[in-house]
Amino acid sequence: MSPRVQPDPTASTHWDPTLYLKFSDQRLRPALDLLDRVRVESPETIYDLGCGSGNATRMIAQRWPSASVYGVDSSREMLEQAAAKPGKIRWIDADIRAWSPSETADLLYSNATLHWVERHEELFPRLLGYLKPGGCLAVQMPLSWSAPSHRLMRETLANGGAGGKAIGSEQLRQSVARVWVASAEFYYDLLARSVKSVDIWQTEYLQQLEGRDPVLEWVKSTGLRPILDDFDDEERTAYLAEYGRRLRSAYPMRPDGRTLYPFRRLFIIATVY
Repeated sequence: MSPRVQPDPTASTHWDPTLYLKFSDQRLRPALDLLDRVRVESPETIYDLGCGSGNATRMIAQRWPSASVYGVDSSREMLEQAAAKPGKIRWIDADIRAWSPSETADLLYSNATLHWVERHEELFPRLLGYLKPGGCLAVQMPLSWSAPSHRLMRETLANGGAGGKAIGSEQLRQSVARVWVASAEFYYDLLARSVKSVDIWQTEYLQQLEGRDPVLEWVKSTGLRPILDDFDDEERTAYLAEYGRRLRSAYPMRPDGRTLYPFRRLFIIATVY
């Protein structure tokens, strides 16, 4: 089943680089695992789609120092942080929905971004069309829609207000209900007939988080941003209090003071003819 199309929850989302980088070590593990499986010999042109603050982009540039490397993102806050560190990487302010490369690529790399973009049945074939012969599309996306943290995110919108009332608008609730990532079988069927090879796998990381509300802090920097940006101050305060309470019950602190957060990811590497 293909991802359902809903109103885009990220059109006006503001990303906080400082909050995102709070968990930079944990967030870089999937990026490194994806990069490690890429088998492209001497690429000349590489685009990092959804580069954020540029941590993975710089690792790409270090692995292939002779390549022209571009970081693409629609968040000016993130791009400003990325560009603050000197280097030859070129940073591009663009929305992936409307973006096309200035030159065909040997590698299109995207870590934890494409789940924000709807209509994957159109997006993935379009990206493949931007590759040179033998080029590679490498993608990693979270499989978090069914996780307790994200189920509770939706449930708190539906009934977390006073007296069990909904919080926020119906449009917001519909947007958050969108299935961000389809099954591995969907992507295989979508890609296999038009590429030379496709490698798809899943990994679950057991993150060890610290602090009073570590899971809340984790999702505040990513999946929760569209919700928080849609609220006024009163709604935001009420939502965070109730959502945080539910998360503490779902993810109890362990005897050593840490909280375990299972973190599933889908990886796709497709190489064109």
